[in-house]
Amino acid sequence: MNDIAAPSLPLVGLPADTFLRGPHIFHGVGDKYVRSVAVAAQAAPVMIPSLGALLSLPDLVSRFDGIVMTGSVSNVHPTHYGATSDPQAEPHDDARDATTLDLIRTTLDLGVPLFVICRGIQELNVALGGTLQSEVQELPGKLDHREIKHDDMDTRYAPRHPARLTPGGILAGILGTDEIEINSLHRQAIAELAPGLKAEATAPDGTVEAVSVRDAKAFALGVQWHPEYKVMENPDSVKIFAAFGDAVRAYARRRTGSGPSLVQAAGE
Repeated sequence: MNDIAAPSLPLVGLPADTFLRGPHIFHGVGDKYVRSVAVAAQAAPVMIPSLGALLSLPDLVSRFDGIVMTGSVSNVHPTHYGATSDPQAEPHDDARDATTLDLIRTTLDLGVPLFVICRGIQELNVALGGTLQSEVQELPGKLDHREIKHDDMDTRYAPRHPARLTPGGILAGILGTDEIEINSLHRQAIAELAPGLKAEATAPDGTVEAVSVRDAKAFALGVQWHPEYKVMENPDSVKIFAAFGDAVRAYARRRTGSGPSLVQAAGE
């Protein structure tokens, strides 16, 4: 019998959306996000309930080795970036907003690896002082970035347009190229880029499609598209989640003094 226990997987927190089922409020995270963390980043996904001020965020975040901000059907409420409430920007999730904006700032302050997706990149921009634009497709010269309404999910998440990567940027370094094809399922996008962020990719119409945090203490990257959809079938998506996973394992080793190898994490 082997008395040496295998190191546990690093923990990655994912904040929950809140939604109604009948008269009851539920907290939940989409399967494709938790599955991508487990399979592509090779970490253990853990849901963070959107309880706002009831959470002690510094204590909570200090227990994780990484944080992933997911996409959502909801948009960040306009009042968080100095705009007036607008029905066009709905639906909203006030409980998520009350949790994630401070969660992002706490994660960056503590130097915990951070990867944000779709709504997550919008939350990151707002948390650091940037603004958002709702209904991007209504602006002159802009593409229609909205989700295709179709029963087939592969059609909804199919590549829609290219994204040009910033030369010498973090994302370009991860992917080893200067342009990729991405899907597009959003109505809201970055308007004014937060001072603490750097654009890592743009769409042909100039829409910011990826960002990194300037002078971040650890991995801190955001994308507007959805690399989590069937992640293992897209080499670019695999590279992004693998880079995040590497950062998570490195952080776990520093935090605990040990960490699982890639072979152990894969269960081999």
